[in-house]
Amino acid sequence: MSVVRDVLAKIKATDPDQFEFHQAAEEVLSSLEPTVQKHPEFVKAGIYERIVEPDRALQFRVPWVDDKGNVKVNRGYRVQFNNAIGPYKGGLRFHPSVNLGILKFLGFEQVFKNALTTLPMGGGKGGADFEPKGKSDGEVMRFCQGFMRELEKHIGADTDVPAGDIGVGGREIGYMYGYYKKLRNEHTGVLTGKGLDWGGSLIRPEATGYGCVYFAAEMLATRKESFQGKTVAVSGAGNVAQYTIEKVNELGGKCISLCDSSSTIVDPAGIDRDKLAFVMQLKNEQRGRISDYASRYPGVSCYVGESIWDVIKNHGLKVDVALPSATQNEIDGSHAQALVKAGCTCVAEGANMPSTPEAIHVYQESRILYGPGKAANAGGVATSGLEMSQNSMRLSWTREEVDQRLHGIMKSIHKACLSAADAYGRPGDYVTGANIAGFLKVARAMHAYGVV
Repeated sequence: MSVVRDVLAKIKATDPDQFEFHQAAEEVLSSLEPTVQKHPEFVKAGIYERIVEPDRALQFRVPWVDDKGNVKVNRGYRVQFNNAIGPYKGGLRFHPSVNLGILKFLGFEQVFKNALTTLPMGGGKGGADFEPKGKSDGEVMRFCQGFMRELEKHIGADTDVPAGDIGVGGREIGYMYGYYKKLRNEHTGVLTGKGLDWGGSLIRPEATGYGCVYFAAEMLATRKESFQGKTVAVSGAGNVAQYTIEKVNELGGKCISLCDSSSTIVDPAGIDRDKLAFVMQLKNEQRGRISDYASRYPGVSCYVGESIWDVIKNHGLKVDVALPSATQNEIDGSHAQALVKAGCTCVAEGANMPSTPEAIHVYQESRILYGPGKAANAGGVATSGLEMSQNSMRLSWTREEVDQRLHGIMKSIHKACLSAADAYGRPGDYVTGANIAGFLKVARAMHAYGVV
């Protein structure tokens, strides 16, 4: 067996129930096969075995009290995966589905994504099996404070800098940062995604969505195309999806869909600026369901219990570009086949690992442009890194300056992916290029440190 196959076999035998982590590890390690021959020093130093093991995985109890005075208990986590090139960096996810396997997958992906940004950031991920939906502000605050009571022992501006993710937005970051500051009696850049008045960066809420669109635009440009006149399918209805639509509109495309856990809306006329403003109020302030959009605007179809990818498959919807922005494994092989049949020529992932291995195989067999999440959605963590820089320097850059830096980083990531793919015999393969480019930076640092 090869080194890669040996490593994959070992992690599957050691943690047989961590399916998402197995999937992420297989996707990355399989594409690293060309590096094994070129870098025997990495094999000798056990880099491939070491890079799939987190530095540490923390699990802790989070007790809190609901509005009725009942004591509740949730499980909290922080996976500090690799800090070879900088402090651990990665979001916190609050959702009932959170478990160690999912966080290991996310932390592992984060290692390579962060390396691609060119910024000095390691990889980590954390969260809890807590559901913020349906909870009062007081309940969310008490949970966040209980969570931070334990987490603060393990993080710091030069150690581990968490951010938001699914279920963790500005409200949750505020509660956690306020409690961290109280416990530590210091005002440091230990969390990113903060409010503008207390250390946050302009463009941070927009960054993942904007970055994904910038990356997709770079891919389209390799075929002398652009977003102008393109019909775009977007999944999700949260932060990433919202700002993806904003940037696509700016570049001349037309986004026709949004979805949440209950339904999908399709608006053939396109989700313009005014409609997007309604969506932002609906989801960010009212915390309502996307089906309300269909009740407000004429000509909109609402598909209950179906994702946008189901709608494309089941109802023959035509799209040019797909920007999945919801969650992992939302697009399976049959969805990918339907996308190709629907005329889609470009997929860029705003979410983390939204495409199954079968779906990725379909993209690559069909030779459509495919930007994997660790490259396409790196804009969020890149701007988190820019927030860290601003915090360290005690200054704030303008909106235009941050957006310009973000755009430059996404162009750099695109170039690094294509260069690595060419150098290792897979021209045009963004998956191989992203994995190898990110891996080489981290591996070289690990090798330089010796066996630690």
